[in-house]
Amino acid sequence: MTQELLSLALATFVTFFVLIDPPGVAPVFASLTAGGGPKFARKMAYKSVIVAGIIIVGFAFGGAWLLGALHISIDAFRAAGGILLFLIALEMVFEKRTERRESRAEALLEDEEHENLDDVSVFPLGIPMLAGPGSIATAMLYMQNASGSLLHQGIVIGAILANLLLCYFVFLGAAPLIRIMGDSVAGAVTRIFGVILAALSVQLLIDGIKGAFGI
Repeated sequence: MTQELLSLALATFVTFFVLIDPPGVAPVFASLTAGGGPKFARKMAYKSVIVAGIIIVGFAFGGAWLLGALHISIDAFRAAGGILLFLIALEMVFEKRTERRESRAEALLEDEEHENLDDVSVFPLGIPMLAGPGSIATAMLYMQNASGSLLHQGIVIGAILANLLLCYFVFLGAAPLIRIMGDSVAGAVTRIFGVILAALSVQLLIDGIKGAFGI
């Protein structure tokens, strides 16, 4: 693998890892599936990852057509995606994203009995927690940048699928993982990735502005 392909693979994997955020979603998954037993947890993990994969990959391939139909330039979408990702990064740094996930999980659990848990694989796990606006927009941007090269597109899709597979295994070990990491470690990891995502989002915004104005 050449240096260019290695850099692309690393950049896409890290970006989607930050956006999908398996360590951050794990506590929510554990709380939503608590009381359902290991079999229920495995079923929800499998279905949520499949749903998220279909949504993200679908937008990765069909997003450009949608933008064209709406007469939106890729540079405008790139700049908007950068702003959106920056807002997500701010939430990660100040832990607003984690607080919102936990409150959503608590609200859902209040409305259901543990012995009769509802299917949470599509909502809120599949979307918006895994396939959120940030991951969808980023998939479209990376695929647009890789247009014309099947190898580059394959690397982007591979990075998405690798993160979802990682997320699946994290879900399977969610309960013991949370106990090992602890709240302080999980919070520190989230903040670090938030700073990285902020830098990536600013770069996207700069690239979008440059492309739009021909700088």
